[in-house]
Parts: sequence; C-alpha cells; structure tokens
Amino acid sequence: MKTHLRATMRAKKSLGQHFLTSVSALQAIVEAGELTESDTILEIGPGKGVLTTELLIHGVKVIAVEKDRKLVVFLKKKFEKEVIKKQLTLVEEDILRFTINKKYKIVANIPYYITGAIIEKFLSAEHQPERMILLVQKEVAERIAARDSKESILSLSVKVYGIPRIVRTVPRGSFTPIPHVDSAILAITNISRDNFIEVDEAWFFSLVKKGFSSKRKFLRTNIGASEEIFMKCTIPLKARAEDLTLNQWLCLARISQ
Repeated sequence: MKTHLRATMRAKKSLGQHFLTSVSALQAIVEAGELTESDTILEIGPGKGVLTTELLIHGVKVIAVEKDRKLVVFLKKKFEKEVIKKQLTLVEEDILRFTINKKYKIVANIPYYITGAIIEKFLSAEHQPERMILLVQKEVAERIAARDSKESILSLSVKVYGIPRIVRTVPRGSFTPIPHVDSAILAITNISRDNFIEVDEAWFFSLVKKGFSSKRKFLRTNIGASEEIFMKCTIPLKARAEDLTLNQWLCLARISQ
C-alpha cells in the first residue's frame, strides 16, 4: 500500500505543488517559528510531510490542512502514530475555507498562486496567528518587505498587521519538481490589530486602494485630499502612493475618516 502511494505522489500543477527537499531550508523555516512544546502549528499544504516531520520532532501539535485527497491518505499512513496520539490532526480542506479558533502559529510551504489570499485571510481573521512563517516566491517576499523602499497595496496590507522580514532565500533547485522562480522564507511577527484602535480597518484599506488606483498620478489627485491634511501628516504634496510610509497612511486614514 505504501509503495503504491509513493508511486502516485506526483506534484499537481493545478494545486501549485512543489515539494521542498532542502534540509537547511526546512531547518531555517522551523527555527523562524520559535517553537515551544505548547504551540499549535497550522501547516498549509503539507504535501509529502517533510516539514510536518520537522515540526513534530519539536513536540508541537500540528494541524495540517491538505486539499489533495491522495496526499491526505498518504499522510495518514505516514503519520499513523502521531494521528493516534493526537499530536497531528489532518484536515482534508481548502485552506481558504478553513477556520481556526485557538491560539496558533502558521508554519508552511504554501501554494504560491494563493499567497496573497492566504496572507489576507489569516492576518485579517478574527483569530489571528501569533506569527506566520511562509515559504513564498522570492519576488513576492521582496515586495512585502519593500526592499526597494517602494510600498504597495500588498506590503501595506501586511505591515499594518505585523512586521515582515525575509529570513533567507531558497533557490529553485531546492524543490521537486523545480519551479521557474526562486523562493524566500518570509516571517511575519508581532501580529495584532493595534493600528486599528484609532483607525477604521475598512476605511484604511479603501483609502489605500484608492491611492494606488493610478500609480503614476500624485496621491492627492487619486484621493482628493486637501493640502492641509498632507501637511499634518508630513507628506510631500507631489508624493505618489508608493512613497508613503505605513505611519503616513495611518495618519491620512485617521484624519480623513
């Protein structure tokens, strides 16, 4: 049975499956999670269970959500003891429909085609994770960290909830099958809604979206703000949306709401 399962465990392009094979990358992901034995870890798309194994070794409880039924069957056999001991819970589900109501961290090699949707879902969830450690496309990680000092809707949508940093890059040869892009381990820590104590959450995102509606135009033109508001938030009158820091966006939202 196990031999048959292994033979059928080919990556599905439709689910964005690329299985991580680098031991050093796995260790870096786990270390970034700062795991303790009291932790509950949500793993998204466990695949063949390589990262799952590393997590379980650290004594944490793991909830692994996998959409591929064949992989779920495979994982149930592979981790039969851990499932029986209830150290591992396997859930056959689309992660975008899954909810969790307890204290948890996310540590995962996620399907790249739904990276934005996963980040948005869990950062804005009623029960936010303590931290998120995600293996994502390198270019996306760099956009989120705004390494070029240019913000985007994506980077602001992350930074308003937590602190993103790139732990390390992971070359494309660290996966099977080999993807067309390099990857990076992205850590998002200090996750909270503290920025929305004085600023309406929905209004903030509405304002940011409006501000980026025409990237080449000056921000004042896009949002129709007065010169006075820009002066109060120390924003140059000819600034574009990508030039503003998170704090300047929060100031704009607070004054204009």
